[in-house]
Amino acid sequence: MEDKTPPKSYSYESAGVSIAAGNALVKAIGPLAKATARPGADAELGGFGGFFDLKAAGYMDPLLVAANDGVGTKVKLAIDYDRHDRIGIDLVAMCVNDLIVQGAEPLLFLDYFATGKLDNGVAERVVAGIADGCKLAGCALIGGETAEMPGMYAAGDYDLAGFCVGAVERGEQLTGSKVASCDILLGLASSGVHSNGYSLVRRLAEDKGWKLDRPALFDADRLLIDHLIEPTRIYVKSLLPVIRDGKIHALAHITGGGLLENVPRVLPEGLHARIDAGAWEQPRLMAFLQAQGHIEPEEMARTFNCGIGMVLAVAPEDAAAVKADLEAAGETVFVIGAIEDGARGCTVQGADEVWSSRGSWEAIHLA
Repeated sequence: MEDKTPPKSYSYESAGVSIAAGNALVKAIGPLAKATARPGADAELGGFGGFFDLKAAGYMDPLLVAANDGVGTKVKLAIDYDRHDRIGIDLVAMCVNDLIVQGAEPLLFLDYFATGKLDNGVAERVVAGIADGCKLAGCALIGGETAEMPGMYAAGDYDLAGFCVGAVERGEQLTGSKVASCDILLGLASSGVHSNGYSLVRRLAEDKGWKLDRPALFDADRLLIDHLIEPTRIYVKSLLPVIRDGKIHALAHITGGGLLENVPRVLPEGLHARIDAGAWEQPRLMAFLQAQGHIEPEEMARTFNCGIGMVLAVAPEDAAAVKADLEAAGETVFVIGAIEDGARGCTVQGADEVWSSRGSWEAIHLA
């Protein structure tokens, strides 16, 4: 007998992708992007690309500088503990802090949000955080991409990527070429773990059975998850005026690789950075992580920022003025070391009891 049942009609919706939800999200986040408008960009969404007018931004002969990054497994903490509102700040911070170390002003930002099934409520919260980060950095959110990909992600999971473009006038870029022996190293305090080392943090949480939704052992007034999810500090607005004054020889953003591996990235051959770990108080969160994992000081120096999110190299005669300017801009600043002649690299050293050591120690990385 002939089967006269009509063939099943397929649609994108039946495959797990909602075009309507995607369109609704674009409409919902439009005002968030518009709120980040700045000279050179109107931050309107909906086209195939975003325009930026460098002349309107005040540049005469600019070099463009580009950076992209993600947030890493810190995103998993945001997902597991419903902390979606500020993870977007981390995304922006990881990109714009990499631009400012070149001397570049971040101008425009684009994001990529990928998930298995779009939850507009979550996505809007994430993008709102991205917009907040852009406002903190002074750049415009001019576009992005939302990818709904069934089968690629577990239920509720998503991932983020960010792309940022900045500019610096030709001849004013920071390349590290001005760094000299006897330069002073200044450290700007971090706001927490920032966005690196979370694979180790999450392993510790699992192995030690931490209750992240309870007050931290070192801070009875705040949940442990809120300490761990604290967004990466954005240093752009405090650093940019000092950079334009010509007082900074080099900047190093302390990300993966910690102090030990990031500072040498901005040093010329023949110069070595020596950092005194006792020059600032170890943050309570870092001390907690170290104690819980029985982590050696040398491992701390190459895994976490250890309380320092940005390192500056400045001439000795400018150090006091730069420190004062940055403190007036709201930064916490420490004199953490100096540049000396030697193999290109970095030494982080501590005396007895510094970072819970049972004797003096040093960690060395040669670039």
